[in-house]
Formats: sequence, structure tokens, C-alpha cells
Amino acid sequence: MFDNLLTAGEFRISFWVMPLFYQHNINEYTRLAVWHITEPESYFIAQVPLQRDITHPHKRLQHLAGRYILRLLFPEFPFDLIRIASTKKPYLPDDAFHFSISHCGDYAAAIVSTHQRVGIDIEIPTPKVARVRHKFLHAVEWEAVERSSACIEHDADADMIRKLTLLWSAKEAVFKWYGNGEVDFSEHIRLKTEGLKASGDGIIQASFLKEAPAHFTLPFHLFEQLCMVWVVT
Repeated sequence: MFDNLLTAGEFRISFWVMPLFYQHNINEYTRLAVWHITEPESYFIAQVPLQRDITHPHKRLQHLAGRYILRLLFPEFPFDLIRIASTKKPYLPDDAFHFSISHCGDYAAAIVSTHQRVGIDIEIPTPKVARVRHKFLHAVEWEAVERSSACIEHDADADMIRKLTLLWSAKEAVFKWYGNGEVDFSEHIRLKTEGLKASGDGIIQASFLKEAPAHFTLPFHLFEQLCMVWVVT
């Protein structure tokens, strides 16, 4: 399926009649994909092990789909060696692969690299994000978003929801990249939100201010019903 991966820096949305919704070959060592989950659990169980006791059927399906993508991206990925840290971050003891998994609704995404630390997050925009914005946005970030959305004459609420979802997803991706828990999203992860758009693809400048400060460029893609952000360092 991945015999003809894209060259580095290219994007493609997959409209094929198959659940591989999107794939991106980021560089020589790093790949990501999004899977639209339409299969029954038996499809994944036949190919990947269920490594945790998950009782909720849909969460179990998401879990299996996420691990299935790891093997699609790198056929030699040893998912039977995955361990779960006390912070709930999955990892490989020898760091032969750095990886991150995300799922939301009927979608699962994964990013894998043999050389670089990574993080990924996907989200489906919903009005709930506006009600909890104070929990993850710094006041300066919110003011910039509010100003940009105030300039929109039509469908301002939808624009705001998509922007807030994008910012939440960006902070989640950085949080997963960090992997050590105990992060204050509003204080430790800062985003430049001026000029933020609510469609297509682009980048967000981010700073991680816990411990030694780090600065990132976070690529993102906004599909019609799904938001995705990732980090590679």
C-alpha cells in the first residue's frame, strides 16, 4: 500500500475507496497516516494484538486501528514491544521508533519516525471547545483569536470553533511530543495565533516553556470535518 509514498514535503488526501484517508511522507525517516475506521473489530484483531483491557467497544476499535497504522507506516514496527509509561504515553523501550497515536470519532492517526521525536493529534470540531477554552488558552492567545474572528461577517461561530479546535489540537500534539505529563496548557505551551486561518493547511509557531524552552513549527491540516496537527523535532 505504501510502495509509492509521497516525496518529502508533499501532501495528499486519499479519496480512494478504502479507509486510508490521508498519508504524508514527511521526510526520509518520518511518516504519518489517518485511517477512517469502517471495519469491524475482527479485521484489526486478525492483524494486531489487543495489548490493553479496554471494555468500551468503540475505544477498543480506535486502539486497534491506531496500532494497525503503525505497521502500515513501517512494516517492521514491533508493536508487540509497546509499553505504556506512567504518564499513559506508549513507547518502545529501545526507542527504535518514535511514535504518537491519536483517535477521534471514527478516525485514527499515527506518526512514526526512526530518528526524531514526534507528536500528533486529531480532533473533530464541536461547540464544546469554546466552553473550555479558558483551560488551555492563555489570555493573549484568546485575544488574538477573538480579534481575527470578529472580522468575519458570515459563519463567525463556525470559524471560531474550528480555530479553537486547531489550537487545542496543536497543544495536544506538543503535549504528546513531550510525553512526561504535568503540563499546564495555558502557561507551558504558547502559540502564535495572529492571522490564524480556519481552513486548508498551514503552520503554527509554538513555544514549550516547561524546563528548557523549545520552539516548534507545527504543520496542520484542516479537513472538512477533521483537524490534524503534528510536531517533528
